[in-house]
Amino acid sequence: MSRVVVITGGASGMGAASTRAFAALGDVVNIVDRDAVGAERVAAEIGASAFVGDVSDSAFCSSVIADVVDAHGRVDVLVNAAGVIHRNGGLDTTDDAWSRVMAVNVDGVFFMCRAALEHMVSAGSGSIVNFGSIWGGIGSAGVAAYCASKGAVHQLTKALALDHATDGIRINAVAPGEVDTPMLSAERGSRPSAADLQALADATIPVKRLAQPEEIAEVVVFLASDAASYMTGAIVPVDGAFTAQ
Repeated sequence: MSRVVVITGGASGMGAASTRAFAALGDVVNIVDRDAVGAERVAAEIGASAFVGDVSDSAFCSSVIADVVDAHGRVDVLVNAAGVIHRNGGLDTTDDAWSRVMAVNVDGVFFMCRAALEHMVSAGSGSIVNFGSIWGGIGSAGVAAYCASKGAVHQLTKALALDHATDGIRINAVAPGEVDTPMLSAERGSRPSAADLQALADATIPVKRLAQPEEIAEVVVFLASDAASYMTGAIVPVDGAFTAQ
């Protein structure tokens, strides 16, 4: 039976790759993103529904889940892929920048989880996959707010998994390393060149290449599936052995 899936950040990058992966399995996909053009484009491509808004707004998150449940009777899978990055160390991170990163990366994950869990608990089943990061487990210079936000996502994932361990609900997180997505260009002004990306991979990643979004999406699909039935509270690195060093 097809599942009802809600994916935030589904307009681009790993979120969009995840929408395509679930749609390929015949699932009913609902995309949530503040990028109206991108969300509608991906939705049209895969036959999904699009909800346009900001996940940092708790009322919007609640309304999305309510609308999905009204339309389909349930929500089986929630994927929280929406995220933003701020490329500065702590001293150069403004109040507004800090607040925005936390609002999207942490508040948005919590608001969407809380809204979905209300229905999943009633149903006695469900799976949530949050997007953490390698920077949620180890630090990196120049991205203080992002590191803090992803560390919070990891801990929220574990806490919620424990809260609902006996409710038939599994809550896990994927922790990608360097992935070839539009976020590579965020706050840089332009996309790094292919040579720059290869130099990054050569210098930092044991497998000597960046991941493709589809490779992360495959792990997301696995974590959401019955094949991962004994996994909950897990933070799964998908990073080309970066954190194995």
